[in-house]
Amino acid sequence: MIQGNIRNFAIIAHVDHGKSTLADRLLEITNTIQKDKMQEQFLDQNPISRRRGITIKLAPVRMKYILNSEFYILNLIDTPGHVDFSYEVSRTLAACEGAILLVDATQGIQAQTVAHFREAKKQNLVLIPVVNKVDLPSAQAEITSKELIETFGFKQEEIICISAKTGRNVDKLLEAVVKKLPAPKGGKEKTLRGLIFDAVYDEFRGVVAYVRIVDGQVSKGEKIKFYQNNLESEITDLGYFSPHLVSASSLATGEIGYIITGIKDIRKVRVGDTITINNLQLTSNNFQALPGYKIPKPMVFFGVYPKATSDYIYLKESLAKLTLNDTALTYTEEYSSYLGSGFRIGFLGLLHAQIVKERIKQEFNLEILLTMPQVLYDKKEDGTIFEPYMTLIVYSPKNYVGPIMNICQSRKGSLLDLSYHESYAVLSYDMPYSMFIRGISSDLKSASEGFASLDYEVTSYKEADLAKVEIKVNDIGIDVLSELAYKDEAISEAKKKAARLKDSLSRQQFRQIIQGVVDGEIVAREEIPPFRKDVLAKMSGGDRRRKDKLLEAQKKGKSRMISQAKISIPQEALLSMIEEGN
Repeated sequence: MIQGNIRNFAIIAHVDHGKSTLADRLLEITNTIQKDKMQEQFLDQNPISRRRGITIKLAPVRMKYILNSEFYILNLIDTPGHVDFSYEVSRTLAACEGAILLVDATQGIQAQTVAHFREAKKQNLVLIPVVNKVDLPSAQAEITSKELIETFGFKQEEIICISAKTGRNVDKLLEAVVKKLPAPKGGKEKTLRGLIFDAVYDEFRGVVAYVRIVDGQVSKGEKIKFYQNNLESEITDLGYFSPHLVSASSLATGEIGYIITGIKDIRKVRVGDTITINNLQLTSNNFQALPGYKIPKPMVFFGVYPKATSDYIYLKESLAKLTLNDTALTYTEEYSSYLGSGFRIGFLGLLHAQIVKERIKQEFNLEILLTMPQVLYDKKEDGTIFEPYMTLIVYSPKNYVGPIMNICQSRKGSLLDLSYHESYAVLSYDMPYSMFIRGISSDLKSASEGFASLDYEVTSYKEADLAKVEIKVNDIGIDVLSELAYKDEAISEAKKKAARLKDSLSRQQFRQIIQGVVDGEIVAREEIPPFRKDVLAKMSGGDRRRKDKLLEAQKKGKSRMISQAKISIPQEALLSMIEEGN
């Protein structure tokens, strides 16, 4: 394959702006997939991706294309649009020379449009601006084009208006990919350098590394070295994606494909690592490793427990399998005196947590319980706690700016910037990251009637004025209901929890006293009275002292019962509490 006839590119856009549909049309027009075998969101092989209509995992595909009687190879990598998976986008762009910047003509520029544009520019990619969904009655192609010119500095003649659904002007877009995007650089005669931009685990073949060959070439049967791990292995298979794996004899400079070796542990094949030939004595003078990636850091943590305690081992095995294909997922064992053995799991965000929960249910047929989420706090030796802060960017039509500002300010946000454009406004706030798990996203959507879109970037850690909120029943703490809360909200939170737990518990033979405790001080109290047996029911008369004796014996019996009884809180009650808290 002639290196100058290769184009490596991605499609970047806000969620639901038509990335996957455009990928479908490209596959169809280039005859990569026959029309009778085509299905919507073809590159979204994950069933949860397909049902939700969002791309979760990047997927590469090689397309063959002829323009003016010349043969080209177009390597497309579809990317996620949701903010939880921004790290996938940055990895994709590192393997490309250019990208299609896709914008919905009915919605205009949104938060992730700008975030992806900035990331692409940071990596010096050539961009093709595209306005999609121009076939819809509500499309505002002209206004959207003006936004692209005003916001990003594109020229009118650069913008291509298409309908990915009907295929309108998609052929023109393919021509632009060939004419405007540069061919990959690199030397075929140089020492092999390949960038691992993703890796998945195949149950039968082991680790499948997705690679971009930057320099040199590599063939089946050769021995290679993984630079970071200094690990050597022999290539058992390699090839490209079309979109399924297609074996080839070799991969050369500029090509995107896969490499399979005998490695069975995906943790040994690091995303961002450089592969090279194994018989080279690597030094800083004769070899320069490729820039790697920043490892995604989990920011939201849940306690995760099996609903049936007997499923603990199965849940542990399921998590081990999930981490083979989701390296952003982290987990450690933990124990709750009420829910038994479970795990503390770190996620990239709330959507990531929801998707993992769905995968556990679908792929392993396991019902799990997620406790209330907590962000990643940094606790110092002196007991001071620091919490993560983010820059939150909100894109919204101008008429919703007031309600949006009210919500952000009520969530401890400090306004950094407010700018107005032709049809929308952009607000930037410095805000605790914990506001995401407290529902700010849904609140902003409601305040803007669904029009607002969000992007964020974790920027720093700041000292947090937090207090520990605990719930006790008869002086016994309920561990899964304890959490850190802001001091100015802790008392009201403790009162709410105590009242909710009272509503969730049933009466017992003994009195149940529910206490809300903030930093060791009782601030709320609820009581559930016991069932009372009438010990005097069969006494029609007699000495008063005999009645008092029976009542005193009953009182002592109840005191003994309270001191000896084990507090039993049904899992259904805890579940209702946790779900309300989430």
